[in-house]
Amino acid sequence: MVQRNLQQPIVSESLRRTALSRTAGRIRQIAGVGSRLRSRCIGSEDGSLVVETALSLLLVIPMVFWLFEMCMLTYTYSVLGDAARQGVRYAIVHGTGSANCSGPSTGCADTSAGNVISVVQTAAAYSFHDLSQMTIQVTYPDASSAPPSRVNVTINYTYVPYIRLPGIADSVQLSAQGRILY
Repeated sequence: MVQRNLQQPIVSESLRRTALSRTAGRIRQIAGVGSRLRSRCIGSEDGSLVVETALSLLLVIPMVFWLFEMCMLTYTYSVLGDAARQGVRYAIVHGTGSANCSGPSTGCADTSAGNVISVVQTAAAYSFHDLSQMTIQVTYPDASSAPPSRVNVTINYTYVPYIRLPGIADSVQLSAQGRILY
């Protein structure tokens, strides 16, 4: 029987070198992963999309509401301007020569221009706002409703915004002027 020395390793020298090089390679690989993780955490852009979206929405949402409010103000301005022009048209057609006369001339049944005001209120009702805030003035600068006298219709309106934002006017003043033809 062959006796073996228990002090001597069974594995040869070349196998031992291979095992050591594999272990060293594994250690280097693990160390490399750690350094990659560290560099990835320092320059990470994972949360930047959320931050950029939040900042963008902080700017975009108020702009959308401001744009909506400006559109409603423009719409109100347009409707009230058309109402003033319709009042002037009514006053032009219903001068002293008309059977349904409106104006300060003698012989007119409507000396206070109530019919003109009624026409303006009916035309302004197309607006979505509270028209109790509207005041209408009908003036005849020539103090007559006979042709070719002038007539002015002025509307003052306190605009009530849906959302109070800076840069939105609180009052709207519109006027229309014409000459009585009939």
